[in-house]
Amino acid sequence: MDHHEDESSSKQDDEEAVARLEEIKKSIEAKMALRQSNLNPERPDSGFLRTLDSSIKRNTAVIKKLKQINEEQREALMDELRSVNLSKFVSEAVTAICDAKLRSSDIQAAVQICSLLHQRYKDFAPSLIQGLLKVFSPGKPGDESDTDRNLKAMKKRSTLKLLLELFFVGVIEDGGIFINIIKDLTSGEMLKDRDAAQTSLTLLSSFARQGRIFLGLSVSGPEIHEEFFKGLNITADQKKVFRKACYSFYDAAAELLQSEHSSLRLMEHENSKILNAKGELSDENIASYEKLRKSYDHLYRNVSSLAEALDMQPPIMPEDGHTTRVTSGEEGISSASGKDSSVVEPIWDDEDTRTFYECLPDLRAFVPAVLLGEAEPKSSEQSAKSQDQTTEILPESDKGQQTTHESGEVSTESDALPEAESTERVKDKEEKDKSKELDKEKEKEKDNDRKGENEKDKLRSLEGTNLDALLQRLPGCVSRDLIDQLTVEFCYLNSKSNRKKLVRALFNVPRTSLELLPYYSRMVATLSTCMKDVSSILLQMLEEEFNFLINKKDQMNIETKIRNIRFIGELCKFKIAPPGLVFSCLKACLDDFTHHNIDVACNLLETCGRFLYRSPETTIRMANMLEILMRLKNVKNLDPRHSTLVENAYYLCKPPERSARVAKVRPPLHQYIRKLLFSDLDKSTIEHVLRQLRKLPWNECEPYLLKCFMKVHKGKYGHIHLIASLAAGLSRYHDEFAVAIVDEVLEEIRVGLELNDYGMQQRRIAYMRFLGELYNYEHVDSSVIFETLYLILIYGHGTLEQDVLDPPEDCFRIRLIITLLETCGHYFDRGSSKRKLDRFLIHFQRYILSKGALPLDIEFDLQDLFADLRPNMVRYTSIEEVNAALVELEEHDCIVSADKASNEKHSDTEKPLSRTTSTTKVVGNGQSIDNGTEENGVQDDVNDSETDSGSDTIGVEGHDDEELDEENQDDGCETEEEDDDNDDGPGPASDEEDEVHVRQKVTEVDPLEEANFEQELKAVVQESMEQRRQELRGRPALNMMIPMNVFEGSAKDHHGRGIGGESGDEALDEDTGGNKEVQVRVLVKRGNKQQTKQMFIPRNSSLVQSTKQKEAAELQEKEDIKRLVLEYNDREEEELNGLGTQPTNWMQGVGNKAGGRGSTLEGNSGRGSGSRHRHHNYSGSGIYYSRRK
Repeated sequence: MDHHEDESSSKQDDEEAVARLEEIKKSIEAKMALRQSNLNPERPDSGFLRTLDSSIKRNTAVIKKLKQINEEQREALMDELRSVNLSKFVSEAVTAICDAKLRSSDIQAAVQICSLLHQRYKDFAPSLIQGLLKVFSPGKPGDESDTDRNLKAMKKRSTLKLLLELFFVGVIEDGGIFINIIKDLTSGEMLKDRDAAQTSLTLLSSFARQGRIFLGLSVSGPEIHEEFFKGLNITADQKKVFRKACYSFYDAAAELLQSEHSSLRLMEHENSKILNAKGELSDENIASYEKLRKSYDHLYRNVSSLAEALDMQPPIMPEDGHTTRVTSGEEGISSASGKDSSVVEPIWDDEDTRTFYECLPDLRAFVPAVLLGEAEPKSSEQSAKSQDQTTEILPESDKGQQTTHESGEVSTESDALPEAESTERVKDKEEKDKSKELDKEKEKEKDNDRKGENEKDKLRSLEGTNLDALLQRLPGCVSRDLIDQLTVEFCYLNSKSNRKKLVRALFNVPRTSLELLPYYSRMVATLSTCMKDVSSILLQMLEEEFNFLINKKDQMNIETKIRNIRFIGELCKFKIAPPGLVFSCLKACLDDFTHHNIDVACNLLETCGRFLYRSPETTIRMANMLEILMRLKNVKNLDPRHSTLVENAYYLCKPPERSARVAKVRPPLHQYIRKLLFSDLDKSTIEHVLRQLRKLPWNECEPYLLKCFMKVHKGKYGHIHLIASLAAGLSRYHDEFAVAIVDEVLEEIRVGLELNDYGMQQRRIAYMRFLGELYNYEHVDSSVIFETLYLILIYGHGTLEQDVLDPPEDCFRIRLIITLLETCGHYFDRGSSKRKLDRFLIHFQRYILSKGALPLDIEFDLQDLFADLRPNMVRYTSIEEVNAALVELEEHDCIVSADKASNEKHSDTEKPLSRTTSTTKVVGNGQSIDNGTEENGVQDDVNDSETDSGSDTIGVEGHDDEELDEENQDDGCETEEEDDDNDDGPGPASDEEDEVHVRQKVTEVDPLEEANFEQELKAVVQESMEQRRQELRGRPALNMMIPMNVFEGSAKDHHGRGIGGESGDEALDEDTGGNKEVQVRVLVKRGNKQQTKQMFIPRNSSLVQSTKQKEAAELQEKEDIKRLVLEYNDREEEELNGLGTQPTNWMQGVGNKAGGRGSTLEGNSGRGSGSRHRHHNYSGSGIYYSRRK
């Protein structure tokens, strides 16, 4: 999908580029055609002009429209110009065009109109050139205001662009007129006046970008560009003049920039001295610095723009970092003093924080300048001037009226009393007339205002709804991108009233939503680059609120105080709030260092204290404030909470000095191992990681591998089962490594119990999970799990250190047990493991009750644990109930063990002497060494049901032993179905089937002793066989194989069915018998030869019927065993698929299972049999662990 998207986007870009090229070609072709028309104009004769409208009224109207040329009215204006005769009004048309206020987008429309007039009237072009050149004539210096200078500069810029375009289209044929313009702009007098120099730089930059052909600079673009510029009449001498003037002026401007830079640095140095001495600067110093800094910034931008237009590198100022940053107030002042330059720390901790507070979006790049309110100051200044003029006039008239009134009053006082009454009446009448006139005027003004307000209200209603929606989105702006987008959107609703509403909304941030303050401050900082009143109004409101809250001196509204001071701190980090305001707030809190003032001071330091301490200009003052803070903390008896707050704020601003941490250097091989285990390992890459680990040089890196495997607490908790799976996979190839892992885990668990350190709790939880996962992957046995569980319960109890190792209120051991049982407890659901877990859970309940009331999280975890493992188990509520249950359980165990002992004695008396065996120890491939018999899983009662014949063939060549192995294996499946925890044990079952004890590692035996032992063993076996043969010789053999050498007949009759069983002296042959009789073969012996004879027995005889019934029963038994084995195999595969990491090679068949149970514990530890279980012959521990899931 991404590939297709990239292709589609690249296609769109190519299409857009092609469309742009087409537009450029069309515009250039249109210019070339227009140029040809202007160079060779076909002017109409006087007779045609007389037919057009020559009236003064129509021409005057058209000339007025020429003062307002724009792209929208271009076509209509050109149509009107074609319909009128302006031959007598050419000068007026030229004046109107020269006075028109053209924007950049209106230049092309003006060129079209001028071309039309040039093609009709011969004297239009000379008059237009003279009129436009007057714009560049110097005016009277010193008499202009800033507004007039800006207007003139804009007029010169638009006029220069118009002249260049007229030259390109052929209205102006002589390029020499630009030489005088450029010489005037690059004269030395221009550099003496800073404003004139700025204007000249902007005009030259515009000229260099638009008229690169005049300077001989390369022009990039399609080939049609070259054809177009070749037709222009510009000589090489003219190009030389233009280049010399522009480059010499650039060099002079660069020198001026250097001098201004040095003067700015000098002023900064002086201001830093004053600031360090007095703590603040006077208003005069701040104003002069701001003026110089703005002038320098403006000059630097213009010089850089000219350098770019001339294809030169912009000038690089030495140590420019402190002089060109855009700041306000005292923030712009840099200090050379402060910290040592070699020890200066970065202001911001990381790059993201720095970009958040310093890299603000440039609104001028996203929003048109008109919407940013940049035109408002001009109109407001003009309105202010007009208001000032009216106010200046009004007081004079008032003064005149007052003087007349005073003179009148004086004259009336000097006259007689009757005259005074008449004068008062006259005055009353005059005042009434004046008041009536004023009321009428006010009513007219109100009517006009109402009309205007009605129109404005319609616009305001639309803007109001948009503004309200925008302000409602403010609390949701919790990222840099969201707040920047909202800031740009607000610019499209920019107005003075909307700015006030925005400031009010920002000021009323919820007192609990402190996380919004950095984003609100970023919005204010971004808007303040174009709207200065936003930051000033907000700062004034915050300062007034702080003074009100600090003077109130009540212990209320702590959240409001914290919100207020944090807002000020965030604005300080954006360099909106001056540091002087922050220090004055901090000083006010330190003067009355009690109660809420402590919280306010600490919050202020936490917000911007580190920033001010690391800023070079405020380092010394902030360090002094921090020292005062610590002295106050030591002198006053603060409560622990306030004491901690003060220390945290102090060390956050001024961290204690400590040596740099030395990074550990690891060999590449160790780094690769850590990458595999801690970075690459996941479910999809576990096989790859296992293969890579096997390829490592184990002689070198086995200790480090063990160390990394034991750091499961440093990795992801969810990856512990993957580490356990790797350990199980490596155990097939490195037995000692597998043993070492288990030893280390058990040792770490014990160390955790011995130390009971709070800092080790996470590690101990991870080790318990690791041990459970090792059991899940058949790496340890259930006995290890239960020993660990009981160790956790009882370790340290009954000793002097019990209160230290396991305090009464400490429930962490319960959490350890919960972790282990949640990991592997669900496998203890059958056989003796189920009984062991039931027993342990009763002991566990007694331990839980000994802890008293448990925390809620522990109690909930326990409820979940019991619901998962034993949902029907009774939860005891008192120690007495648990003790009674334990006593009952012990009594039941005693009865069971007594019954078991009696059953074993009874079975031992019934066993033949040859089958009695002593305690055996399995070594190598399943031979039992100490007391002499073979142990291969043979059930004793298999051969006791029938009597054997005394033939020599039984057991001599081992043929019957193999069959017995197969039969015993089949019988063993039933025992496995009954007890799933016993995989490889002997036939007789016991209560501890899942524990099979094995000898320790086989030691080297003397060959001579081994030969003697083999000889004695053979003698004992031969003696046992002779004794058995003599006992069985007297009884007829009913179950016997027919010897191959005496059998006669086809191959399909090699095995007959005897009366007693599978092969005997009497054999049934159902294939040749009729309906009434059955043919059998009888084995007889004459001398040393064996012979068979045929005889027929009736089918309904009891001998035939009993034989058939026995065969059917045996066949049914085998089918049941086969079914159970297959079901068990399916269940094992389902469990294996659930775990997902162990091989699924479980029991290819009964023969494989027989081989896996008794004959392949040597060599590769049972892996050759194809069994799913891993049989680990641990060389160090001497204990054999195996478990069935």
